[in-house]
Formats: sequence, C-alpha cells, structure tokens
Amino acid sequence: MNSSSQAKTIVPLVMTIIFMLLIIAPASESAITCGTVISTIRPCFSYLQGVGGKPPQTCCAGCKSLASATSSAADRQAACTCLKNASQNVKINAQLAQSLPKNCGISLSFPISNTVDCTK
Repeated sequence: MNSSSQAKTIVPLVMTIIFMLLIIAPASESAITCGTVISTIRPCFSYLQGVGGKPPQTCCAGCKSLASATSSAADRQAACTCLKNASQNVKINAQLAQSLPKNCGISLSFPISNTVDCTK
C-alpha cells in the first residue's frame, strides 16, 4: 500500500472517530446568564435599598426561583459573580442583603457578602 492510499484510508477513519467522540461527549454545562439573574431578583432592589421591613412576596418568589435555577456549581458561580458585580453598581443595605435569605425562608450554605469568593 502506498502513502497515498494509506492517507485515503486513514482520513475517513479519523473523521469517523472524531465524529463519534463528539456525539458521545457530554454536553458542557452552560451557566445561568447574568440577565436572567438580574431579572429574577429585580423585585428585591427597592427592598434592598430601603431601611427594613419585610421583603415583598415577589422578591422572595424571585429568590426562590433563582435558588432553584442554580442547581449546578457553574450556575451558582455565575449567579454569585453577577450579583457581586451588580451590588457594586447599586447601593444596597448590606444588613438587609444578609438577612434576605432568612426573611424569604431560603437556606444558603454561604454568607451574603461583597467579599464572598464566588469560585468556591
């Protein structure tokens, strides 16, 4: 077999193997978008800029929805980064932000803080 005929045999074989790997490879997890995160918690903004009281029902519903939508580590990291960046642009009451999960009946395994490390 000469090199030209070997190449004609190997190229289709390699292409078939690559195609099969692409088919059976697991799809990468796509993280939640920042737009989704912001629109989900938008009802909380006025509460978080206020001085207290109870968060509105729409705020708590958004928080619970966001908690459900961030089941993967990639989603949680993306949401954390988005919220951390957004908090730099919007003046919020840090104490209200820290108490929001409890006030909405949500349990988190991390503190709400501007210094939280979103990669962990």
